[in-house]
Amino acid sequence: MTIAATPTQVPVSVDNDKCIAEKGCTVCVDVCPLDVLAIDMLTRKAFMKFDECWYCLPCETDCPTGAVSVSIPYLLR
Repeated sequence: MTIAATPTQVPVSVDNDKCIAEKGCTVCVDVCPLDVLAIDMLTRKAFMKFDECWYCLPCETDCPTGAVSVSIPYLLR
């Protein structure tokens, strides 16, 4: 798997202001079939650790606060 170098290179972005992972929420990590999302131990927020997204969207649709956003490339829409 390719490690995501910067947040701008990945299709899944997380709004840190909306993310409640510090309160124990791990919904986006739990529903991802590829285990590409993780919780940062320093910021205690979700982020995309590996750039291997299938654009299946459960992370975005199941997030209770709407913090997760998936950018689907134009050619896949």
